[in-house]
Amino acid sequence: MIRLKDHLSEVTGSDYIDSELYGKFNVKRGLRNEDGTGVLVGLTRVGDVHGYDIVEGKKVAVPGKLYYRGIDVEAITSSAAKNNRSCFEETVFLLLFGHLPNQEELDGFNELLGQYRTLPKNFTEDVILKVPSRDIMNKLSSSILALYSYDENPEDPSPENMLRQCAELIARFPTIVAYSYMSKKHYLDMESLVIHHSDPTLSSAATILSLIRPDRKYTEYEVQLLDLALVLHAEHGGGNNSTFTVHVVSSSDTDTYSAIAAGLGSLKGYKHGGANAKVIGMMEDIMKNVKNWESEEEVSAYLEKILKGEAYDGSKLIYGQGHAVYTISDPRAILLREKA
Repeated sequence: MIRLKDHLSEVTGSDYIDSELYGKFNVKRGLRNEDGTGVLVGLTRVGDVHGYDIVEGKKVAVPGKLYYRGIDVEAITSSAAKNNRSCFEETVFLLLFGHLPNQEELDGFNELLGQYRTLPKNFTEDVILKVPSRDIMNKLSSSILALYSYDENPEDPSPENMLRQCAELIARFPTIVAYSYMSKKHYLDMESLVIHHSDPTLSSAATILSLIRPDRKYTEYEVQLLDLALVLHAEHGGGNNSTFTVHVVSSSDTDTYSAIAAGLGSLKGYKHGGANAKVIGMMEDIMKNVKNWESEEEVSAYLEKILKGEAYDGSKLIYGQGHAVYTISDPRAILLREKA
């Protein structure tokens, strides 16, 4: 039996296509052209990424910019910072409806999200706690699919119904993520199980922090930093792997839950959103193997080993905050660095 398995693995590995054929037949490999530019896969007015200019047919590096509905994300976050407030919810409103909300609209939207925070009856016990996962993204995806069964009107494609579904998902993501994390800590990491009820008056960032802390305590700075991270990851122009996946799956006229779960499956990948988890492992690996942190030469030498595939996971990648479409800089990395 073992020999057969080894043989089948060898046969599978021999199914190779010469890379030159992709250029010959103009086949795109993922969402990237041979010259490193992005592949145009659709049109959107929701988000826009500007990572380079094309001058006389050549790609020219420029500082990166990220826009939500035509507004520079830096302007959105700086305004919130000046007023010492969270801005993820108003960013979501902007992305959904095309304009920044006035105070009355924002208050109503926050109240709606607060009403939707609580999960359906017995959902936590039956869906999250009974089947813990080592990967929170995996658990989030399966939980989204399960919510289909709790929706009395899951297939209605009307704008009103789909907006209701989206608002519910946006509101419930923090609760599901927090409960999935606490379930993992208890059943797989052998720690005490602590489950709090969500507070409908809290923001998304504050909700996450309050639900993963046994004493529910957090600082205002922690809320601001997590809120900033949520804002910067809210949208990326529709052409990255996960948003493209949602476009493809939803075009088949499937339900909202299936489309979003598919996008989450893509986002989980280590060359996409899952790179966040790889960053932690990489930093721990560097700390184990670099003896003198004051030596630029020693740090640089170990980073070169990672790039050559001789260290860490052998992928030849240095994981971090930086999308492939950007050249000189990723605006999200700059904003997070300044906040940190």
